[in-house]
Amino acid sequence: MKRDGLLILLDEFDVLENKRGLGSLIKSLSSKDVKFGVCGIGQDLNDLIEDHASVERLLEQGAIHVKQMPNPEAKNILDRAEELFEGEVRIDPQIKDEIVEISQGYPYFIQMFGKSCVSKASQLGLQTINRHVYNRVIDDIKSGIAFPTLESAYQRAVGKSEARQMLLHLLAEQPEEKTLFHEDVGRIFLKNVRKDAEEFDVNYLDQNLPRLLDKNYGGVIRRIPEGQGIYEFTNPVFRLYVNLRSI
Repeated sequence: MKRDGLLILLDEFDVLENKRGLGSLIKSLSSKDVKFGVCGIGQDLNDLIEDHASVERLLEQGAIHVKQMPNPEAKNILDRAEELFEGEVRIDPQIKDEIVEISQGYPYFIQMFGKSCVSKASQLGLQTINRHVYNRVIDDIKSGIAFPTLESAYQRAVGKSEARQMLLHLLAEQPEEKTLFHEDVGRIFLKNVRKDAEEFDVNYLDQNLPRLLDKNYGGVIRRIPEGQGIYEFTNPVFRLYVNLRSI
């Protein structure tokens, strides 16, 4: 572009608990030669405008919603993995498609699933990730063996309550509602879960829900300030995991 400049990216901005003063800092340092890019999940960018109102204008002008990865690009992750293994590991084309489909455009989940497939193939003495390997990994996910970090979050959230476990699965399985501004951002409406909860004998929904929101137990879902009874999963990959895991 025939000019020099500096772009400062603040990645995983949502994990920063205290954002006080950052709005003013970004506003004062930004110029035609210095720009900031803030990356995060959810509503956290709103914290920036608390200490400098004019930052809101900058957010409106430059906010970008990152959609899920398209299937062809997601499949390239697995193609690239095969290249890096230099022929030592091969993935059946149909299995690639199923891994991409089950990952719903989240590259991190593709990486985790692919790594588990490679480990399982190695355990079985195979060089090809075929239907048998794929099914074994699915079985490990269902039983809580495949992904220890996600399973730990799962156990922490549900505790010893079967009703809360069922509620978590009902929330994860609910079709994602579309929003006016970002059509790909999912919302969970609690009113849509109540009927199913009654059918599965989750009679004390309002008593079981708070632990799923409590940060002391992982805070796997959070309220959306757009209206009463609207929630979303803090980590969309965790939602995928819950949908795959057996009760």
